[in-house]
Amino acid sequence: MSTGLEHYLILSAVLFSIGLYGVLTKRNAVVILMCLEIMLNAVNIALVAFSRFIVPELLTGQVFAIFVMVVAAAEAAVGMAIVIAIYRSRETIESTDIDLMKG
Repeated sequence: MSTGLEHYLILSAVLFSIGLYGVLTKRNAVVILMCLEIMLNAVNIALVAFSRFIVPELLTGQVFAIFVMVVAAAEAAVGMAIVIAIYRSRETIESTDIDLMKG
């Protein structure tokens, strides 16, 4: 039995679902950022799988995956900077405890 496109898409869907569940249910800002990274990696798996099985000579999925990795790195850096700034001023990283409108 060989690994087909369906297997990669199922793996991608499972990882994306796990990440989405984490984003919607977790309160810790760092865990939310990690779940966003899981979701982006699930998209990368789908992009590369489609590229490999549909048009293997073009490498478009791999190129898009590299762009997604660059955006994910920038998102992680900016996200952690925001989390650190909020922690310094509010002394918490729980998303439900952060209310930026209060003084």
